[in-house]
Amino acid sequence: MQGVHLKQFREQAKLTQQQLADKIFKSRTAISKIENDEQEITLGTFKDWVIATNCEVQAAVVLFGTEIFAQASQVLSLVPAFIRFSIF
Repeated sequence: MQGVHLKQFREQAKLTQQQLADKIFKSRTAISKIENDEQEITLGTFKDWVIATNCEVQAAVVLFGTEIFAQASQVLSLVPAFIRFSIF
């Protein structure tokens, strides 16, 4: 199920499987298997994949769901204002 999202991340970054494999030090075959849900992805590989494809926001939604991500975004948007008011 997660393979579909990972493939989308790669395609949005305009990377081939081989280019992504080279960036994250995996084989092209491993990338293919992960995208087709034939191989589990480790947390370290997931982190490398997200960084290589520059898709941090999308990855957070995949991991935590849209509702939790939306709530966290709202809270985080309040932090700068809270800091400004508490400093002065």
